[in-house]
Amino acid sequence: MATTTTWRPLPGLTPLLTGSIHPVTNPQGDSLTDVTYLISSGEHLGAEPTLPYLSPELQGEAACWCQLCIGRIGILNDTGIQFINVIRINRQLQHFEEYQEGLSVMIGQSQAQKLVNQALFLITLGGNDFVNNYYLIPFSARSRQFSLPDYVDYLVFEYKKILARLHEMGARRALVTGTGPLGCVPAELALRSLDGECDPELQRAASLFNSQLFQVLEELNSQFGADVFISANAFRMHMNYVTNPEAFGFTTSKVACCGQGPYNGLGLCTMASNLCEDRSKYAFWDAFHPSEKACRIVVSHFMDGSSEYMNPMNLSTILSMDATI
Repeated sequence: MATTTTWRPLPGLTPLLTGSIHPVTNPQGDSLTDVTYLISSGEHLGAEPTLPYLSPELQGEAACWCQLCIGRIGILNDTGIQFINVIRINRQLQHFEEYQEGLSVMIGQSQAQKLVNQALFLITLGGNDFVNNYYLIPFSARSRQFSLPDYVDYLVFEYKKILARLHEMGARRALVTGTGPLGCVPAELALRSLDGECDPELQRAASLFNSQLFQVLEELNSQFGADVFISANAFRMHMNYVTNPEAFGFTTSKVACCGQGPYNGLGLCTMASNLCEDRSKYAFWDAFHPSEKACRIVVSHFMDGSSEYMNPMNLSTILSMDATI
């Protein structure tokens, strides 16, 4: 899956997708926010979709290009404990090691290392550590253990270790998205909002987390002497259409296309749920996840966004730079 440039978009473990929506056995559907990021980014970059790492179809030449795409996990191992069959981040990194070992057997160690070094990684973590941990229930264990600022400090400290480990394993260009506007998703509107306005506490949590995360990315880049980690301000990208949905062709950014209860924000999207006629008119597919159209808006910022969205550069700039190497 090579391109016309030296930089190979979406090769190797392409990308390392974490904190996405569903297990790798079901990597499709509008609700798969990070998978949509992946596919749409691949379309922009001229790459074809890749198979999940655990897919039984990942054989032969296809095994050179794969993705890790595990849902409902977080930075912390106790995030998402209410779900079964999730693969924690540490296990994902072990999968990455196994992938590299298998790749070395196929194409040789030096070529395998080169391929990994040239891969583009996408990593998304953090949001679940709030909605499926700290704020999961009133007086949760983590909320009794930490004040919100201290919890954010702890999350970012642990996240920094994950990112440093990813670099140690060969990642040389990784797109790291901050968390989106957690307080604006239909699920939180249904539970926390009386007037349809975003929940200020969850918005504060996202803001605290993102600002510290982006600072850590700069510190890591300085430590490694290169722009390894690219910060993507997903909060700002999503807030554009949340606050002004009509400007992006949506009729609503509060009500989900699929769901039930207030704002279609309660429960899962099932056969018994309310279902909109035209999902392209809805900014949210279900209670938590943006629609495909909304995700594609975000990906357009990945590609061409200014420094307020992408720092220190967007993907188009990366491609131009790496084409000369």
